[in-house]
Amino acid sequence: MVAAAATSAFFVAASSNPDSSTKTNKVGSGSASLGGIKSKSASPGGLQVKANAQAPAKINGTTVGYTTPMESLITEDDVPSSPPPRTFINQLPDWSMLLAAITTIFLAAEKQWMMLDWKPRRSDMLIDPFGIGRIVQDGLVFRQNFSIRSYEIGADRTASIETLMNHLQETALNHVKGAGLLGDGFGSTPEMCKKNLIWVVTRMQVVVDRYPTWGDVVQVDTWVSGSGKNGMRRDWLVRDCKTGEILTRASSVWVMMNKFTRRLSKIPEEVRGEIGPYFMNSDPVVEEDSRKLPKLDDNTADYVRRGLAPRWSDLDVNQHVNNVKYIGWILESAPLPILETHELASMTLEYRRECGRDSVLQSLTAVSGAGIGNLGNSGRAECQHLLRLEDGAEIVRGRTEWRPKYANNFGTLGQIPAESA
Repeated sequence: MVAAAATSAFFVAASSNPDSSTKTNKVGSGSASLGGIKSKSASPGGLQVKANAQAPAKINGTTVGYTTPMESLITEDDVPSSPPPRTFINQLPDWSMLLAAITTIFLAAEKQWMMLDWKPRRSDMLIDPFGIGRIVQDGLVFRQNFSIRSYEIGADRTASIETLMNHLQETALNHVKGAGLLGDGFGSTPEMCKKNLIWVVTRMQVVVDRYPTWGDVVQVDTWVSGSGKNGMRRDWLVRDCKTGEILTRASSVWVMMNKFTRRLSKIPEEVRGEIGPYFMNSDPVVEEDSRKLPKLDDNTADYVRRGLAPRWSDLDVNQHVNNVKYIGWILESAPLPILETHELASMTLEYRRECGRDSVLQSLTAVSGAGIGNLGNSGRAECQHLLRLEDGAEIVRGRTEWRPKYANNFGTLGQIPAESA
């Protein structure tokens, strides 16, 4: 019944008048102003039509009744002598048009359904793994997820240390933004912007228990605490979203610097009032390495890489080199046998000064303990690093520890600290 109604809506059934077979096209004796139309043969100039208001019209010698002006344009040759027989096929609609309409409606409905009720196809796929994150744990911890992209992995088919460090930096900035404290600077609060202050990192400790690989989704938690009178400590904890396994732990110390004089500054009370409510009273997620970092020179270094210069893309919005770039420069002088057979397990960095876009740097590395020749016997390796300007001014001192690749020595796992009373 629904199909019949739909069909009748698109097509009108043929007339069933039994008198329709007659050839005479009389429509009555209504008061028409034209008695008929006499047509002549077509000429190159077009169809010539002569109207006669007195005599009945003749078409091909046949007298016809009075017709309306529109009907008089149709000759007897254009009208079939009798309508086609009424059959079931004649009553059917144009199925191609009906099918196209149904297909269009179905595709539109399917698109709307997928947009409104999207669900992951696999259990390890998150609905929004690439959002800017959210505040958790009583508003003191910021959490954000990252998917490891194909261009973020290295020769070992795992995420590079620079990728992990970029994730840490991104969550730190988004934490400030999510708390509503992001001003016009690189992580600066509104009060810091008024006083031309910026954050700079002075010390960083990172422990990598396992590197994620392409397609993994990692969850990064970060929080801040006080560090002395004029410093701030920021900690990170990186987990595998699927298993909950802790992959990386990091702890850093930050101080304030004047944006124009490039000198360190105390934390003003106005700034302390902004950031103080977000401080947690907790211990560092990475136990502090109190060992002194030695200063290397041309005599104590085993490997030296010269001529390192920042590119424009290495600068941040504060017009100095991003601290993640320093890590890449430090590893430029790491010996190739270590890079081929070992992976970075931990590092400690001390940032001593910044460098500008016109700086030219040198990277120095010394291998501690057994040396390169005994890597196979010692298993683990330790290196000392120095990044300096050509004139000898120190930029970064560092220490890295390496473990054989694919080793299952992941160390002690950390936890998100609980705020003490």
